[in-house]
This record gives sequence, structure tokens and C-alpha cells, in this order.
Amino acid sequence: MHQIVCIPSRKDNYIWLIKKDALALVVDPGEAEPVLARLTALGLQLHAILLTHHHHDHVDGVPALLAAFPACRLHGPDDAALAQALPALERLRDGQRLGLPALGLEFEILHLPGHTRSHIAYLGQGALFCGDVLFSGGCGRLLEGTASQMFHSLQRLKQLPAGTKVYCAHEYTQSNLAFCLQVEPDNPALLARLRQVARLRQQGVPTLPSSLGDELSYNVFLRTAEPAVIAAAQIFSSSECENEIQVFASLREKKNTA
Repeated sequence: MHQIVCIPSRKDNYIWLIKKDALALVVDPGEAEPVLARLTALGLQLHAILLTHHHHDHVDGVPALLAAFPACRLHGPDDAALAQALPALERLRDGQRLGLPALGLEFEILHLPGHTRSHIAYLGQGALFCGDVLFSGGCGRLLEGTASQMFHSLQRLKQLPAGTKVYCAHEYTQSNLAFCLQVEPDNPALLARLRQVARLRQQGVPTLPSSLGDELSYNVFLRTAEPAVIAAAQIFSSSECENEIQVFASLREKKNTA
């Protein structure tokens, strides 16, 4: 039976650890120290590292982890600069299936550009490890890609089963939902999620994972066809939005300054 463990890192990052018996993998280790501490506490050997993209808060812990576990495999996006920095990287492409038989796991690789050009996500066992593409109540900033790329990446994710658990890499939920409230102040699903998140944060508990079905009910970046969302986007941009990509772009630009 697999167990997924949340390891807080830096100010608001989450490193996800998946364990089975005495083996583990970690996703996006931006620091080594909290991972090594958790592995020691649980008596685990690190079998694999999965990276979604090249930003420092997702990869900086890799060298120390590989030094501590020389047999550990490193998997990540098809990114030449990242491969140069981390020569052990096994580069993954869209549609590939990554098998980890020692852990009894298999993931489908999804190339989801927008936040970065080479960003990928790992889909398997009813879980989506999506880095900085999709957040609870939000999505990543467009640091290398375009609004069109991110919109289409999110459209791909919308097609996944509603029960898919969303394991993103940051605790941004409360601020994301505050922005959603500006867009859809009368959305009952959003209001319920806000109350739930407030309770969780008061208790110091992560708000993740969420589910894709829940995100579809309140995450405005996934709701660009909804009349209220379109109306808000047009107010933000002071112009008519001719399609959903323009709605998305208006929302993302507004969120950048919210």
C-alpha cells in the first residue's frame, strides 16, 4: 500500500514523498535537509527523484540527495539546461510512461508548458503531481510560456477523471481563493472551500491534495467558459474577451497584481 507524505519546505513549498515498504520517491525536492530527515525518521531508502521543472525551489536539493543515495534514479523534463546542471537526469517526454517497478508505480508523463516551456506532470494511481501548473484555486505564473500554452495545458488537465487527486507544489490556496472570490463572489462551492481552508490553516494543516472535481467547481482558471468568469475578465481587461484564451489571459494578468 502506498503512502503519500507531505514534507514542508522553504516558505511555502511542498515536497511529496511516496513510500512503499522500505523504499521512497520524492517529487520536486527544493531542499535536501527536510527530505533526509524524513527518510531517516521513517527508515526509508530513496529510490527515485521526480522533477516537474527547473526552478531552484524544486531542484536545489537534488545533488545532496544523490550524494546520500548514489543508486537513486533522477527523472525530469526534457530540458537541456537542467540536464547540463544535473547530468544524472533521465529526460522524459509527453506521452511516455515511467515505470518504477520496485515501488509498484507507473506514471504517464504530461508535457504542460506555460509556467516554463518544458514543465511536465506525473499522472498515475489516481494522483497528479503537477508542480506549478495547477494550484488549488489557481495556476502558475507565465514565466516562460504564453497564455495560450497555459490555457491548453489546463484544458488537458480538465479532461482527467474528477476524482484525480491534485498534488501541487505550493501552499498558495488561501490567497488563490481570495482572488477567485473577486471573480465569483456568489459561488457556493468556493465559499465552502474558503471555510474549509481557513480551518485547515488555523490548524497548521496542508490544504492539499485537492481533487480535480473540486477544482472545477471553484478554480476560476478552469472556469473560463462560465458567464460570471467571463464578465469579470472583461471588467479586468476593460475590453470584450473574444474567446476563452483571452478570458484566461485577463484573469492571469489581474492575478499577477492581486
